[in-house]
Amino acid sequence: MPSSKLIRKAVFPVAGFGTRFLPATKAMPKELLPVVDKPLIQYAVEEAIRAGIDTMIFVTGRNKRAIEDHFDSNPELEAALRAKGKHEQADMVRSILPDGVECIFVRQPEQLGLGHAVLCAERVVGNEPFAVLLADDFIVSNGAGVTSDLLEGFAKTGKTQICAMQVDGPDISKYGVIKKHPQSDAILGLVEKPIFEDAPSNLASIGRYILTPDIFDILRGQTAGAGGEVQLADAINTQAASGGVEDILLQGQRFDCGSVEGYLDAIFSVSGRGAK
Repeated sequence: MPSSKLIRKAVFPVAGFGTRFLPATKAMPKELLPVVDKPLIQYAVEEAIRAGIDTMIFVTGRNKRAIEDHFDSNPELEAALRAKGKHEQADMVRSILPDGVECIFVRQPEQLGLGHAVLCAERVVGNEPFAVLLADDFIVSNGAGVTSDLLEGFAKTGKTQICAMQVDGPDISKYGVIKKHPQSDAILGLVEKPIFEDAPSNLASIGRYILTPDIFDILRGQTAGAGGEVQLADAINTQAASGGVEDILLQGQRFDCGSVEGYLDAIFSVSGRGAK
């Protein structure tokens, strides 16, 4: 297992509007949409905790206060449940986060892309490597989870780690696509949402990363990319050009909970396995 001392902080970009789930997300953050018995963001936080991470950094926007409330203590609710003899539910409310885990909330004043959201966390992260988890990418896997797998890779080489998933066919154009050396298998770059015919491989980068702190300098000097936004994929592409990026193949199943279809598939998968 990786040492928890290597990576202590995880960044969760949660400022998006969630327009594909309107009107449900008009007042409720999409990250709080439940998958059976827990919201999406809690699954991602629990994955980070299993990896030994103890500082959770949420990059938020307007109407995201409910995320802060979810992870905060609620003694009034706990007392009301205990008064009614509902001790199991009270214990559940109290133990959403274990002791020693800290939540920090940073505001992204304007939605300028995933890369910009990560850059907003720079002052809290400081000059140390860190994880990034996208709650929309709901992953069902065995063991401790994808973040733990990435930490193991980072512990060996100290390089940026990205999670790769095989995507065959035109859907590859929806992702950042990994370009590899044909002989050595080394990562040469990351291309954001190429057209299908130009995709350099069938390996897509999905929403789990271990990033080295030089990513902040790259993002700060980077111009807008696809969609007129500051793309994290472009910054990782810059790191890859100097041999600073490795990939770990996804061991599990990923659901795109940014879409209604993917969200429903995630619910069916978890309910079939039994909620955890």
